[in-house]
Amino acid sequence: MKRVLITGGNKGIGLALTKMFVDLEYEVVVIARDFAGFVYAEKVTCIEYDLTDVANIPKLISSIGQVDILINNAGVMYSLPFDSYPSEKVQTILNLNLEAPIKLIEECCKLGTTRVVNNASIAGEIGHPDIWYGVTKAGIINATKSFSKVFQGKVIINAIAASPVETDMLETIPLERREAFLKTVISGRFATAEEVAKTMLWLATESPEYINGTTIDINNGSYPR
Repeated sequence: MKRVLITGGNKGIGLALTKMFVDLEYEVVVIARDFAGFVYAEKVTCIEYDLTDVANIPKLISSIGQVDILINNAGVMYSLPFDSYPSEKVQTILNLNLEAPIKLIEECCKLGTTRVVNNASIAGEIGHPDIWYGVTKAGIINATKSFSKVFQGKVIINAIAASPVETDMLETIPLERREAFLKTVISGRFATAEEVAKTMLWLATESPEYINGTTIDINNGSYPR
């Protein structure tokens, strides 16, 4: 039985992925800060951990052991103006969105992980009003490309870059920006968590190995400003 590690697998896109992997009878390990209301607690291994504690990630992964697939899904967005961004929030978003995924890739791949999927964002490709969010997601896209060169095919690593998705994070985006975005997409709606999760599942399990170091856009034809 293959083993998958999903960060932030307790809600949103991560929860959709957890369900899909459980249904496929994978051994699933979920890392999250808390598991309140989590419906798969009896079917997966739940590890409460704050991924902003980057320094102790090596110890964490050592305690978990080898996993076949790593899904870097956990992240945060504050939607704050760049000139009124508290320094502690800057550090939190850098730790959670960028440093932690990179450290997880490093540590998991030492132990034999062969597939990695990173949850980036359209913000990392076109910029974002939340400057630090855009910076971290651009960094994840670059890290995906860079690690693919480092691993030389021994680890298949890809990312997805979704536009806004119907999850709790959507509520952090100001209403006027949400309304403006909906006018730019073909279907006139946001992506669902399941649609994004299905793409990540494919990259984690079935995509050809020639798809490596790639970021797949999930934006319904929109590149909003």
